[in-house]
Amino acid sequence: MIGTGILKGMAVTLRNFAGSYFEKDRLITVQYPEEQNPLPENYRNFPILIYDTDDAEAGLRCVACKICEKECPPQCIYIIKSDDKKPDYMGKPQFYPKVFDIDISVCMSCQICVEVCPFEAIKMDKDFELSKRERFDALLFRKEELSKSNEYYHKIHPVEAAAVDANLAEAAAAAEAKKKAAAAAAAAKPTPVTPNPTTTAAPGPTSVPGATPPESSSSSTKS
Repeated sequence: MIGTGILKGMAVTLRNFAGSYFEKDRLITVQYPEEQNPLPENYRNFPILIYDTDDAEAGLRCVACKICEKECPPQCIYIIKSDDKKPDYMGKPQFYPKVFDIDISVCMSCQICVEVCPFEAIKMDKDFELSKRERFDALLFRKEELSKSNEYYHKIHPVEAAAVDANLAEAAAAAEAKKKAAAAAAAAKPTPVTPNPTTTAAPGPTSVPGATPPESSSSSTKS
């Protein structure tokens, strides 16, 4: 029937209009910014860097692999890799980002950087109150501003953060088990025996090419 879609759309509009007067949750006006509605779990705004432990520098998960920089569609991520390595929060020597900048005036919150990161080092924040008076340098976030603790990540994305921690713990346990198995295999491997040079047999007579081989004792007896 012609006009059915228009009627359905008007019904939705009428239902929302009437609900704004009779639904209890919609009768209360939130006094923003003093009061704010809680944001949903999957809400995302701009990327942040996650670090473990209490040290934002030593506990940073990022190893400056630059995958996020290469995959970023608007090219708003800028990374300079360190020349040296330092122990991460697990004690393993890793490279680290000497410089990690994100221009949030260009970022389009696509979350591709989060999807391609193999180290669970970059996640999406929920903070949307980032307006500045200056347009350029004030919206260029440095590594110090981007670094957020794992506790903060659990606060804004509790379900996702718990799943990430479980995956990281499982990977760490598998790596530790593999390391122990390799050490046990190396310990169980028999040590090669070195021959004693004092018991080495004396070399026998050697034949010269073209010469007649020496006669054995049996042949000389018969003659």
